[in-house]
Amino acid sequence: MLYCFKSKAAADVIMMADSAEAVLRLMGREPSPKGILTSADLAGYIQQLEAGVAEDEAQFQRAVDEAVAAGQPAPRRQGVTLRQRAWPLRDLMQRSLKEGADVVWGV
Repeated sequence: MLYCFKSKAAADVIMMADSAEAVLRLMGREPSPKGILTSADLAGYIQQLEAGVAEDEAQFQRAVDEAVAAGQPAPRRQGVTLRQRAWPLRDLMQRSLKEGADVVWGV
């Protein structure tokens, strides 16, 4: 399944279901086939998303630091990072916030 996030403020953002659902949960939303992020709530969602990405990066940095301290090779990120997956939606939400537009999916 795909999620297609839409707003009058910017181009659509399309995400695979597992990525979109993880990002929605990060913002405190329960994934669903249809939904809306109202313009009034976008600032909070952006903040939660940025905090979740920052925590993901901090966890990885701790793993790197622990490996180096133990004299082991530093781990490498596997695949696409959470930041890379989430940032297109974050940009869509920021543009929507500036223009007072809602973000919807499944409609």
